[in-house]
Order: sequence, then C-alpha cells, then structure tokens
Amino acid sequence: MRPKSRIVYIEHKGDDGIVGQARIGRVTFSKSGQSIHYAGKTFETRKGQGFKSNYFDVETGEAYWISGCRKDGRDALYTTTAEIDEDVRAEYWTRIRGLPEKAQISRIKVKSKH
Repeated sequence: MRPKSRIVYIEHKGDDGIVGQARIGRVTFSKSGQSIHYAGKTFETRKGQGFKSNYFDVETGEAYWISGCRKDGRDALYTTTAEIDEDVRAEYWTRIRGLPEKAQISRIKVKSKH
C-alpha cells in the first residue's frame, strides 16, 4: 500500500519564528498520521503547542508551518513568497487553484490567511 500523500504549503519559520522560506510540495504521511515526510525530512506535530508553527523537524527541532493548500492561495500566516515544486506545479494550479492557465508559474506571493 502506498503512503497517503497531499500537496501542502510548507514554511520554515526561520530565525525570527514568524516568517520564513516557503514551498508548495507533496508530502507523505506516516501510517499513524503523526509524522509528515518531505524532501528527506521528517516532521512531527506540535499538537497545538507551537508559536506560529504547527510542526517541527525531528532531526533539528526547527519550527515549520505546514497546511493544506487553499483555493484562494491564502496559505501563509503572514504574506511571503513560495516556490512550487516542479512535480506538483501543474496539479497545484489545475486541481487546487482552478487556474490551469498559470501552470507554468513556479514562484508566487502567498498572502496571509488574515
């Protein structure tokens, strides 16, 4: 059985813990759903205990905000820029955003949820 996967917004919270580098990419979930795997990293949930983050890198302890992508593109807590992984770009623009004419765009300004 293949692990469950999903296209998500992934933001490394960086030095200030507020805004950091962001990507849109495909993650896979552990069987229990407690861990997420992306680009050779494993993330575990903070179970509601994080400040401006909801996951952490199990190897480094660094904070991340990881969430499902929204149709309106308001995925970030604070406005930032995100790179869209090549392997999900067409699906992101077509299935999630409903804008297939933008499928060639790989870098976007991500607006905040608020």
